[in-house]
Amino acid sequence: MERFAKPTTQRIRHVLENAIVDGRFAPGEKLDPEALAAEFACSRTPVREALQALEASGLVRVEPKRGTFVTELGIVELTERFEVMAELEAMCARLAAERATPDELARVRAAQTACARAAETGDSDAYYHENARFHQAIYAASGNGFLENEASRLQTMLQPYRRRQLNVRGRMLRSLEQHEAVLGRIEAGDGAAAADEMNAHVRIQGDRFHELIASLRPRESRGPR
Repeated sequence: MERFAKPTTQRIRHVLENAIVDGRFAPGEKLDPEALAAEFACSRTPVREALQALEASGLVRVEPKRGTFVTELGIVELTERFEVMAELEAMCARLAAERATPDELARVRAAQTACARAAETGDSDAYYHENARFHQAIYAASGNGFLENEASRLQTMLQPYRRRQLNVRGRMLRSLEQHEAVLGRIEAGDGAAAADEMNAHVRIQGDRFHELIASLRPRESRGPR
């Protein structure tokens, strides 16, 4: 992980958050504060405070007498969160179609172009990062700071699961096609259609639901911890 000369709670939280989102720490994995303190070359206090902040954001959970674990969501919980995420992102897309400036549209288009490059090479890691940038650019283009923050918060919580889905065959290309449909509606100023396209892109249903279950199965087959 990234190292700092004088690690602070905020910096440690940032590094741990990225490690969880990027898959270094998998859903359900136990985090060892002592090992983390040694890795960051600091006392346990800033590590403990960083973990408390991550608990508040929903990325980790603390179980009394057991320890701190990366949050592992069940199928029902994931489905519920993706339903909310779909509605939030649909609102972002609708408002972006109505409010986005030329510069904001250019940033969304640039992120989509980067997604296309990653998809062409089959680089799921690169696509994962550019996909996040694409969605974040749309949040920003909504012109609603509160909505942008809420969408970003839930996106962070769901990123580990979104990343898993990219390993399903053909998912990157389907995602890219859906991005293009969303962006085309935003660029055309068609808010209602942009919202519909985005909702369908994010919501877990049909084949997407089965893909999600398939992506979780390897972990669930291990049985309880």
